[in-house]
This record gives sequence, structure tokens and C-alpha cells, in this order.
Amino acid sequence: MSAAITIYAGPTALKAIRKDGLSAEQVKVIAGAAGGPKWFTLYGLDQYLFGEFFPQKKEILQTIGASAGAWRMACLGQQHPLAAIDRLAKLYAEETYSEKPDDHEVTLKAKIMLDKVLGENGVNDIINNPKIHTHIITDRCKGFLTSDNTKIQMLGLAASAFLNLFSRKSMQLFFDRVIFHSPLEQQGFFELDTFPTTNVMLTESNLKQALIASGSIPVVLEGIKDIPGAPKGVYRDGGITDYHFDFPFLKSDGLVLYPHFSRILCPGWFDKHAPWRKITPENYHNVVLIVPSEQHVANLPYGKITDRTDFKNLEDKPRIKYFKTVQSESQRLGEDFKNLVETGKGIDKILPLFPE
Repeated sequence: MSAAITIYAGPTALKAIRKDGLSAEQVKVIAGAAGGPKWFTLYGLDQYLFGEFFPQKKEILQTIGASAGAWRMACLGQQHPLAAIDRLAKLYAEETYSEKPDDHEVTLKAKIMLDKVLGENGVNDIINNPKIHTHIITDRCKGFLTSDNTKIQMLGLAASAFLNLFSRKSMQLFFDRVIFHSPLEQQGFFELDTFPTTNVMLTESNLKQALIASGSIPVVLEGIKDIPGAPKGVYRDGGITDYHFDFPFLKSDGLVLYPHFSRILCPGWFDKHAPWRKITPENYHNVVLIVPSEQHVANLPYGKITDRTDFKNLEDKPRIKYFKTVQSESQRLGEDFKNLVETGKGIDKILPLFPE
């Protein structure tokens, strides 16, 4: 395996790949994690997956995503997924804000960007796609987190973060998980019981709002109120409860493909500050995790992948240059994964996700 990617696999996935190689037909689910501009390091991999790998797939592919991951999966669900992911990469990298943007400005720009990513037919494409069944994770807020006042929101965030240190289950005091799903899945594909979860069918009237809500970081963006077809309330970033996911992706045979930014997996947003909280190994037994290698990241500008703090720490011109450099270098990930799929070279170097 070349230097750009490192692949980890759960025990079921590792056994299957070593026996049969890796093909699109084996993959039943693809997951897209929250993480904002961290996604740029996966752009080249997405280009290969969306443009070559999955288009040849005959069976249904289930997608699930939160925040930026949901937007990526919405690109995959469109009739021309490669063009859609290219639009997202360009628009997101070139986005600019005033010196001190408020949540209204950031939300407005996100809505404009989403309109351009979806284009005229994107909503209809996603809803009626017979092969790509889309699932979008959002969080319906409770208590202080329903407020429009950012200071009050921060009180709610502080309380939820504190209680989360003791128990992840405490998050249900502050959030209900709501998953918007393809109408071709009657009840939604994913059966989750870690938090109270409501499944809502995607429609032409709620898809855009669901996508905006899935990325509506508290304080940074406005909450989305009363999404059509869903329980009334204020909806915010699905990555709060499901940052990197900790639930069974797939209960039947098959593999879960999970392009990700890092080997480190945090179940929820606040678990970044709770390093003792780990994902449940049983939920990842059939997962193939593809991440940029340490060497690849070390060779990037600033020696790191892009992230949301770059909007604050860098001026627009150097930031955009940095973002586009990371996107350009991400082509190596796509090339390396393509080589593995087509030749089988590197399968012997796939690492166990849970080493003994």
C-alpha cells in the first residue's frame, strides 16, 4: 500500500477482503462523518468513489451522513455525483465571510452554497434515486439549545458537554436524533437505539432544510425551525450526537465503507474531550475505514489536514490556497484506493481495526 492511505478493517470485513478482494458490490453502506473542511483531505477519494467505483454497482447503496458528511452523501445521491462533489469542493474552499460573521451570515451563505451544489435537479435526484438511498442525521434540540440567543445556547452546550463526561446517554436530555431518509426506504434503513430516534421521510419540501440543519453548528449557524414532516422544534448539527458514529451500520451481510479523516473515532462531538470513550467494536466488525496516512498528512502545508479553525486563523487568500492544495494532494488517496481495488496490491497491508 502506498504512502497516501492507511486502511483498517473490522474482523468480518478483513476476512472478506482477504478472501475476495474489494469491490463495489460488496459495499452495502457508505458513511460520511461530520468535520467541516476536514473533508477536503478525502476529496480525491470521493471523486474516485463517486465517479468510478459506485456507478458500476448494481444493488442499492445506503448512505448515512452528518453535517459535512451528509452534504457529501447528498452529492453521491445526485444523477451526476462527480460534478456535484466538484461543485461542493470548489464552493466550500472559496467561501469567504466578513471579519466577524454572525450566525445569520454563515447560515445565509450555507444556504446559497447548498442551492448551487444541488442545482436545479439535485433535490429530485436524491429523493427518486433508485440505487442510492440517502439518510441525513440531525439533532432536535431541547431546553437552552432551542434559543436563538447564542449566550443561552452556550449554557446548554456547557451543560450537555459536562454531563456527557459522565455518561453519553445524558445527551438525550438535550437532543433527540432525527434521521431524514429516502422515501424508497419505508421506515429508513438504520435501526438505532442509543438515543431516542425519529425517522422522517425526505420530500421536496424538507430535503434542503434537513441538509442545512445537519450542519448547523450551535452558535455558529442558526437552528432550523419546524422542518416540514418532522416533529416541531429547532434542529441543529447531527454531528453533536453522531460525530463519528457508534451504532450498527449493517446487520446483514456486506461491507460498510467509511472514508474518514483519522484513525481516531469519537462517538459524539463532545467525546473529543472524553478520550476514554471509545466506539463499540461490535458496531465496526464489518467496516472498512480509509484514512490519510500519517506521512501524507505530515507532507501537507502546516503538517495537518484542513479544519474549521482555518477560517479564523488564516487570511482568505492563503487559506483558500491551502484548502485547494489539500484538495489537490487528496488525489493521491483516490489513486491509491483505485489501485488496490483494481490490482489487489496492498490488501495484505490492511490493518485490523481492533488489534489484539
